[in-house]
Amino acid sequence: MDKKKVLIIDDEVDFCLLMQFYLSKKNCDVSISHTLRDGLGLVQNNNPDIVILDNNLPDGLGWPAAKDILQIVPGVELFLISANKPGTKPDCGDGDGSDKHCHIVEKPISISQIDNFLK
Repeated sequence: MDKKKVLIIDDEVDFCLLMQFYLSKKNCDVSISHTLRDGLGLVQNNNPDIVILDNNLPDGLGWPAAKDILQIVPGVELFLISANKPGTKPDCGDGDGSDKHCHIVEKPISISQIDNFLK
């Protein structure tokens, strides 16, 4: 079975390290970025299967970049995470915000939710 490539874009270092540890044990190749700018560069260079994207990042809001990520890597599974649940889902590329590859997950994240990332 091929390793899934997972990119985590989140400024919370402990969260990233815990996710990296767990996902590595699940046979994933995990990359981490703590800024939106660097994360978008990794999206272009690494062609990930899964992107876990926080909304509140030091250099801007992550969720508005969902549409760009899905254009760079069509079919990527994109998990939008935040401790503060937004009122609406961002437009992920299809005009109505209902893109099937774009999912909202609230922090704190459970082990079962992490396992769902890999399905």
